[in-house]
Amino acid sequence: MHPNPSFRQAPEARSLDFARSRGFGTLLVNGPEGPLLAHVPFLLSGNGRTADLHLVRSNPILRAETDAAVIAVTGPDSYISPDWYGVPDQVPTWNYVAVHLRGRLIRLDAGAMRDMVDRQSAAAEAPLAPKPIWQTGKMTPEVRERMMRQIVPCRLEITRADATWKVSQNKPDEVRLRAADGVEAAGLAPDAADLAHLMRNPPG
Repeated sequence: MHPNPSFRQAPEARSLDFARSRGFGTLLVNGPEGPLLAHVPFLLSGNGRTADLHLVRSNPILRAETDAAVIAVTGPDSYISPDWYGVPDQVPTWNYVAVHLRGRLIRLDAGAMRDMVDRQSAAAEAPLAPKPIWQTGKMTPEVRERMMRQIVPCRLEITRADATWKVSQNKPDEVRLRAADGVEAAGLAPDAADLAHLMRNPPG
């Protein structure tokens, strides 16, 4: 997390909504030989206190110490040219949004796996409407049960959510808005327009 308090003022609810909308992050735990990471889709609960996810059974995270786990969720990011600010004595930087969900990772009963997959697919498929939502019931029982044996349902019990919203909100409004225009016009990142939108609508 960036140490500048200017970038740490977002209301927790906005940061949780951001993490929920992204629904994908990097899970980190401490392993015997160093950090272990997995890139996982997750479902954040309505109150932001739990995140449901699953791991393939062979993932070493399932055999590691999981009392201190983090899901790092990142959003749009881009290089910021000093010239875009339109004022002197600026320096190059990088704007981004990141939310860290911290807590304890627990394994759930295997019986929770099918419901979790159905809930995850329902959330991911909702924007594809009017296409019917894919559910595990579309699989043959043999293939479905084989898949269920290969993955393990888990839940992150969240104790803290830390966030950095580095979107030039430490600059005067007119300077920040010029930089947002520069980000969008340059299009250096696939989601540059999303970052520009956040720069025009910073938290706080």
